[in-house]
Amino acid sequence: MNVLPSLSTDMVAAFVELARQGSLRKAAEGLYITEQGVRQRLLALETAVGAELYRKSRGRRQLTPLTTHGQQFLPLAVSFLKQADDMVGINRQASTTRVIHVVASQYLIAYVLIDAVRRFHEAHPHIQVRLSAKSEADIEQALITDPMIAFGVAAPYESSPQLLYQHLFSMDWSLIASKGHAILSERLPRLNRIVNFPVVFYERGSTGRQHVIDALHERGLSVEVELEATNTDLIVRMVEAGLGISIVPLLKSGVVTKGRRVELRSLGRQVRSIQSGILSRRSENPTPEAAALIQFIEAECEKHA
Repeated sequence: MNVLPSLSTDMVAAFVELARQGSLRKAAEGLYITEQGVRQRLLALETAVGAELYRKSRGRRQLTPLTTHGQQFLPLAVSFLKQADDMVGINRQASTTRVIHVVASQYLIAYVLIDAVRRFHEAHPHIQVRLSAKSEADIEQALITDPMIAFGVAAPYESSPQLLYQHLFSMDWSLIASKGHAILSERLPRLNRIVNFPVVFYERGSTGRQHVIDALHERGLSVEVELEATNTDLIVRMVEAGLGISIVPLLKSGVVTKGRRVELRSLGRQVRSIQSGILSRRSENPTPEAAALIQFIEAECEKHA
């Protein structure tokens, strides 16, 4: 008779949380335990399954902390937790809260998803939506490595071949500057003029930054980066404070700069439009709950198209 390994849901949950969050520290925060507690559960799990599941060293940053064995074990771990949940909740009423995990950029959460999720909750009070803000690269990686995430909402520079992209809307680029700035005297500012001023840029690795860098390189231009920011709202605040000018994609509704002491000038087609949409795994169809949420997101995006 084969002796089955002794696995607890605490061990497996620690492993799945590590895969989702990407680090022991974030996994500990997500589980509300100490990092040492996470390590102990992971070591116990590795002992039980007889394989190293995650990297212990602090060398060059990897896209995932999981080893090859860990990546193979991940879908089994997710299935294990789901089955455990089903066993405990076998007699739950149909009205029990269900959860949809969604990852998205800060920009899209702030200006698109909050309103969409609010209306979705009103229509489906027993379905909970968990939103996590990540960069475009992290959104794609999370979808590939974490089966518990239903879908992502992002503006990918180039979507991974493992993911399916469903277009929602496009955004053109504008120059923003504090009121009275010299560059505003030009009706259609050219990039070769803009680079003569200090510019507030998106952080390195972001889709928005790459679009602007591509446009500058095509013209043989370089720019003095005055400051960097993680999202458009911060950039607008910095420009409003007179810390520099910036090039940003803006929703046509004007919601991003509404009430701000800044002025805009369209850049026409000098920078390639940025595309935003739904990212999902090619190998899966959305659950009915996820499909319903996507419909609400599509309806919200029509306001900004």
